[in-house]
Amino acid sequence: MAPSSRIELITIGDELLLGFTADTNAAYLSRELADIGFEVVQRTTVGDSGPAITAAVRAALDRTGAVITTGGLGPTADDVSKPAIAEVFGRAMRFEPAILSAIEERWRARGLQGPLPAPNRRQAFIPEGARVLSNRHGSAPGIWLEDERGRWVAMLPGVPREMRGLMSDEVLPALRARAGANGPVVRSRTLRTTGIAESALAELLGELGATVNGLPLAYLPGADGVDLRLTSRGLGPADADKALELGAEQLRERVAPWMYGDGTTSLAEVVLDLCRVRRLRVAVGESCTGGLFGARLTAVPGSSDVFVGGVIAYDNAVKMNLLGVSADELAAAGAVSEPVARQMAEGARFRAGAELGVGITGIAGPGGGTADKPVGTTWIALAGAGDTQTKRSVFFGDREEIRWRATQAAFEMIRRAVAR
Repeated sequence: MAPSSRIELITIGDELLLGFTADTNAAYLSRELADIGFEVVQRTTVGDSGPAITAAVRAALDRTGAVITTGGLGPTADDVSKPAIAEVFGRAMRFEPAILSAIEERWRARGLQGPLPAPNRRQAFIPEGARVLSNRHGSAPGIWLEDERGRWVAMLPGVPREMRGLMSDEVLPALRARAGANGPVVRSRTLRTTGIAESALAELLGELGATVNGLPLAYLPGADGVDLRLTSRGLGPADADKALELGAEQLRERVAPWMYGDGTTSLAEVVLDLCRVRRLRVAVGESCTGGLFGARLTAVPGSSDVFVGGVIAYDNAVKMNLLGVSADELAAAGAVSEPVARQMAEGARFRAGAELGVGITGIAGPGGGTADKPVGTTWIALAGAGDTQTKRSVFFGDREEIRWRATQAAFEMIRRAVAR
């Protein structure tokens, strides 16, 4: 890849180094840049220190000549990105009245009382020779600084909403113009699978397990399952899309039973769409997942077409009184058992008047496990008009991962049953 299409990212802020804030900006920028043919070759995080910022930017410019930074453009004393980066270019800071006027107007438009606080004046200082990147999403303008050798730094705010808006409005159009409409791009295609282990997928794919028509294949395991990601580098947009589609089709043929979607599609979305088409409504009785099944469904717009509601039945008395679980079964088999999951599903279906009922009961940990029922043991049942299916699983991970994996397994039971 040509040097001009290689970029480094520098995210700035003590909160990132201390772990109080997750660095979502770098991931977003990497995806957006790849889509227009710019490869992120290094990502660096530094704190709110002028010397550290200067050193990181200087080193990055020496390597690639193209840098995007996020953070440190605000009005407070720890916002030192502009003067630190100006030092790299040997530029002084100058006051820009138009920026101050825009900040004052925004202050008034928001209905804030009193005059503009004095610290906000800091945002009206920019390096000499810099171009202002208009920020319609916040008070801190972005800055584009470039030298006579063509080396450049784009400084963006650290607030994700503002950063994304500025990137879309100002930086991406500028970079697209540099790259050209048909220049090489870095694009990926992701297939989502669940219910099959990473090693089993690799065995199933055989010769496709490493590359598909020359496209590298990555395995991305997580609580949802294992995503398969194909990546094309160096081709133009149309050729890249064609190569990815051909590769994805080969993968689909091998992994079809375990594949539920593409890209970022969630299994909850898939289940809702399937049930909506077949006019099936769903109700749930949840124990160990504590409402997560319902929460994941209702996070999808339009879920009321399918999801009726449910009962969070943590206590055995709630299982008995609201879902009709037998006291004898609870005493004989325990709350985490096949008969209890079955009765929870059937009770949820009957009481809600739904076509499908789901029951989930298990041990999410970290305590509560036994030799017979270790932490992660989960029984899931799916009740329909004809019969009730049950499945026992032992999920791994911490408490949140176990709860998530349990809901994912419940959605997969529905998907397979409804798609038949």
